[in-house]
Amino acid sequence: MTALVDTAPERPLESLESVVIRFCGDSGDGMQLAGTQFTNVSAAFGNDVSTLPDFPAEIRAPAGSLAGVSGYQLCFSSHEIFTPGDEVDTLVAMNPAALKTNLGDLRSGGTLIVNSDAFDKGNLTKAHYSSDPLSDAQVTSSYNLHTVPMTRLTRDAVEGLGLSQREADRCKNFFALGLVYWLYDRDPGPTREWILEKFGKKPQFAEANLRALQAGVNYGDSTESFTTHYRVAPAKLPPGRYRKIMGNEALAYAMAAAAKLSGKELFYAGYPITPASDILHNLAELKNFGIKTFQAEDEISAVTSAVGASFGGAIAVTASSGPGIALKGEGLGLAVMTELPLVVIDVQRGGPSTGLPTKTEQSDLLMTMYGRNGDCPMPVLAAQSPGDCFTMMLEAIRLAVGFMTPVFLLTDGYIANGAEPWSIPKISDLEPIEIKHPTSPPTNENAYLPYLRDERLVRPWAIPGTPGLEHRIGGIEKADVTGNICYDAENHEHMTRIRRQKVANIADAIPPQTVEGPASGDVLLVSWGGTFGAVRTAAAEARRRGESVAHCHLRYLNPFPRNLGTILSRYRRVLVPELNSGQLRMILRSTFLVDAIGVNKVQGKPFLVNELLKAIEHAVVK
Repeated sequence: MTALVDTAPERPLESLESVVIRFCGDSGDGMQLAGTQFTNVSAAFGNDVSTLPDFPAEIRAPAGSLAGVSGYQLCFSSHEIFTPGDEVDTLVAMNPAALKTNLGDLRSGGTLIVNSDAFDKGNLTKAHYSSDPLSDAQVTSSYNLHTVPMTRLTRDAVEGLGLSQREADRCKNFFALGLVYWLYDRDPGPTREWILEKFGKKPQFAEANLRALQAGVNYGDSTESFTTHYRVAPAKLPPGRYRKIMGNEALAYAMAAAAKLSGKELFYAGYPITPASDILHNLAELKNFGIKTFQAEDEISAVTSAVGASFGGAIAVTASSGPGIALKGEGLGLAVMTELPLVVIDVQRGGPSTGLPTKTEQSDLLMTMYGRNGDCPMPVLAAQSPGDCFTMMLEAIRLAVGFMTPVFLLTDGYIANGAEPWSIPKISDLEPIEIKHPTSPPTNENAYLPYLRDERLVRPWAIPGTPGLEHRIGGIEKADVTGNICYDAENHEHMTRIRRQKVANIADAIPPQTVEGPASGDVLLVSWGGTFGAVRTAAAEARRRGESVAHCHLRYLNPFPRNLGTILSRYRRVLVPELNSGQLRMILRSTFLVDAIGVNKVQGKPFLVNELLKAIEHAVVK
């Protein structure tokens, strides 16, 4: 929907509500940087923003190959949005491979900007083109095609700076960015400031990138190819101080906040793995906020060092992705057996094994629920968006220390690398995290009882070395109350039931489940994790079309909120969209005996809203 709002002397300026842009090129073309800069500028302008970075797993796939294409999609809008968009409005393709792998997502009539200098015989062959697609009648007639000699124009812009040809060509992403800035009436000022800061010690490169950026802006302003440019007004977001935030960033900030709110040190141990590594990178920069980080030699060391830190009285966190979580299994069992607080972040990716390291998936739910030896219950939480990672990380820590248990927090590659505007909370508005360690020995002659429980079945958390509170813990079964080693059959069953009931009791400490839409009706969509945005948008669109559709998004997966069974019973159909083969659906069916229907996608990509609308339509008719 568009409306003409202003007319410059030479170019009309058209107002749009939302725009989806995708930058794509070789993995060395700087497309992630271009997309990130456009996101930063749009967020600073006041738009609501949602992003989808998409890059290959290979560190450096062959240049110009289909496997080496890297892309960054963002949607910026004048109203609240929850997804990076289904169809692309403007596609920037830096070479033939990028065009071939992304053109199918560009809407008919969309703007297509290509670096025509890259469409030589060699690159066309690498992309498996038998002829130049820029001369194809279907391409020229279906899209608003702009062939721009970006490589040559960039080299012209940086001429005289003494750069090698390779160094000059690496600036062409800023040329493309400047052109798109002009097209969407963005202020390049924040990017200029970023360049000066980033290349402050290399003024030659700073000047080159600044020139390339301005050359892109000038090209848009001077060429007759672009007859219109566009403006997307700021969104009306709730009052507050905003910044752009990514999921892994939010997790790190939440850990720093937890250290402040609890007055405790926070210990984080991790082993590098995509897409979780950035948590450690971000956290290492926060060492002045009561944070200690440890890059372990393997996943087992990471989890067991965190268990040890917890035994010592620190807030302990470890993180990984699917393959690493599998390796941590025995250490997690130790944390359950010793009943020590620990938060375990699983940034899910496509599996099994190495799988799809840079692609998103939700296929670790069953592993986090059941993937350990013995009866080994752990609470499971899931963040719904990049900004929500902050909230749910604090919640995971609150439950871990409040119930003396390890807690899983699930995110995924889409949330970890995606970005959105985030209202920065005031520390005074955050709920304090109360941690009480016993400090006095028993007043009678009895020894300290490390497994003497309160009414919620939670044992005390005594710090080793406290006089009079000497005790031992470990992986061998212990007698309740005393903590002495005990192999008695009845005691083992008793302790197994105690550990399970303690986790179940968490249901009394979490909020009741809410539903967006009618309280009863035809269809209820039940989602969890990173599918939130697409499902919320699809449900709203279905209601706009007159359908009776509600949305129930779960952030607490074990235990479930106590009112979930009642909610499920109020709808004729229950659809469960998941980026797996139906893991939550299976749990809901077995727990609540509800005839839940799966909507499943396992392609390493998030749901499109239209995919969900088709599933809703089918369920309503059925």
